[in-house]
Amino acid sequence: MRKFLLHIIIILIGLIYLGRLFYLQVYDTSYANLSKNNAVKTVYEYPQRGNIFDRNGKLLVSNQPSYDVMVIPRELKPFDTLEFCSLLGITKEKLKKQLKKARNYSTRLQYVVVPQLSKNEYAFLQEKMHKYEGFYIQKRSLRNYKTKSAANVLGYIAEVNDRILRKDDSYQSGDLIGMQGVEKQYEDYLRGKKGVRYYQKDRFNREIGPYLDGKLDTLAVKGKDIKLSIDIDLQTYGEMLMQNKRGGIVAIEPKTGELLALVTAPSFAPELLVGRKRSPNFTKLYYDTIAKPLYDRGLLAEYPPGSPFKTLNALIALQEGVITPQQRFGCSNGYYYGVRGRKMGCHPHPSPLNLPYATAVSCNSYFAQTYRKIIENEATPQEGIDNWRNHLKSFGLGGFLGYDLPAGKRGKIPSAKYYDAIYPSKRWKGITTLSNAIGQGEVLCTPIQLANMTAAIANRGYFYTPHVAKAIDGNYLKEEKYTEKKQTTIDSIHFEPVIDGMHKVFTNGTASFLQVPGIDICGKTGTAENFTKIDGKRTQLTDHSIFVAFAPKDDPKIALAVFVENGYWGARYAGRIASLMIEKYLRGDISITYIEDWVLSHSLEEEYNKPLSGEPFSINQ
Repeated sequence: MRKFLLHIIIILIGLIYLGRLFYLQVYDTSYANLSKNNAVKTVYEYPQRGNIFDRNGKLLVSNQPSYDVMVIPRELKPFDTLEFCSLLGITKEKLKKQLKKARNYSTRLQYVVVPQLSKNEYAFLQEKMHKYEGFYIQKRSLRNYKTKSAANVLGYIAEVNDRILRKDDSYQSGDLIGMQGVEKQYEDYLRGKKGVRYYQKDRFNREIGPYLDGKLDTLAVKGKDIKLSIDIDLQTYGEMLMQNKRGGIVAIEPKTGELLALVTAPSFAPELLVGRKRSPNFTKLYYDTIAKPLYDRGLLAEYPPGSPFKTLNALIALQEGVITPQQRFGCSNGYYYGVRGRKMGCHPHPSPLNLPYATAVSCNSYFAQTYRKIIENEATPQEGIDNWRNHLKSFGLGGFLGYDLPAGKRGKIPSAKYYDAIYPSKRWKGITTLSNAIGQGEVLCTPIQLANMTAAIANRGYFYTPHVAKAIDGNYLKEEKYTEKKQTTIDSIHFEPVIDGMHKVFTNGTASFLQVPGIDICGKTGTAENFTKIDGKRTQLTDHSIFVAFAPKDDPKIALAVFVENGYWGARYAGRIASLMIEKYLRGDISITYIEDWVLSHSLEEEYNKPLSGEPFSINQ
């Protein structure tokens, strides 16, 4: 056996080398690709992104040409850096920094030196580029906005960063990608597909013609167009009404869940985030920590819902059978409760009163007693709270709605576990949480949740997941997520007395001066207490103004929520804006011009500039 050992070792080593050689030549293409990269120049053709239209076919976003100065480090030859920097309008230090980044990225791949030249800059530079080997100009497309509204909905595009490059190898340095809004959510549809051309090079690194006669070349494929559900005229009108105010407006088509308007205030013109001016403009907007123009209040701001929340407590009480629509409760300018005779105040109105009238005049005492009956209907307050919470979650509160925009917050609907943590003895009762009766306490909602809740009431018990895309490439949205009815836990029969009360809000209730002739509107005013922390102390500021509404009453085409920070009370700002938005959408013009004039002529900037103004207080702070 020993005499064969050497032969066996030699044969094994030979087989190992043969196996490795076979692998490198047949399976491993990295060396072939390296050789190809040395002999072939790759030039990409960038596609135009898909256009974006509103629900009526109005063009909102198209494309405009842009030109990037690119470099391939290994192809650089000595050049006059001062002259080149002068042509590009950059400093020598900036150029050195970009070239260093390019070499670190890859010596063989292109890298952006100066992005997004204008047509005039390109025309001037193109004639001189032959003097600078290793540099070339790459044509791309930038966004061209046809509207000055809906920046928060549309989003913007920006150059991919290192994190994106590490995560997704389909992008290369210098590529543009959707950031925020529709541009981000529907990036895969809008971006299109890059084309590519290969050029053969000789041993002196000179181009000598198409590689393989262009057989491997491909054409760029334009991105798909998207039609949004947004009505840009309504959106623009809403942004105009919210000038010099802070807050949000969310309008939904109840029968489909399509978002008609998604207003955040203050906002900005989308064109500010286009081209080379994008970076300084974004920095300015980002560091405005007072007005927060980049912060989408319609999707992200969590507020106490105030009195609109009473409608849900009424529906839950009817479903649980603890009240009837005509059952009356008394009110002595408020509701007294607890062994110490604590009082939840209320404004003067006739008493006793039933559900529709209590809704019309927004009686705190009525809904405090209603809420107690809900919680105390179960064996323990823990069971009562969790049953109440489950009903509310069926309306989309206390969780993500699942809409097709990348931003969002859950809001807050407290549970028994939450209160057990606050009161370790677990000796809390319905009256301990009584502020929940009127949408204060620990309840928090975003404006889009309030609008969706209102759409569910308008539909008598169901809603569709809100969404902003209506059609992609001519094909209407058919995803089950957006076309399936979401049923609430409330039987449809219980909605009529609540809707009757919301209608009375306009006929002889808290918004009777906001009627729109010829349109039956159902709504609910809301005033939410507003707290902030100043030097660690919980400090009360001017109340928020809230309003929810839908119209027409028997064939609802629009449901909305309006939230105006520091707006005093529900009908003062939010109610007026709601009536105007409803008439604008249903009729196209405004007959209640005296209300419009009032809204446009009144500003809350003085309120926001008070020394004590601060961040909205929430229980989580």
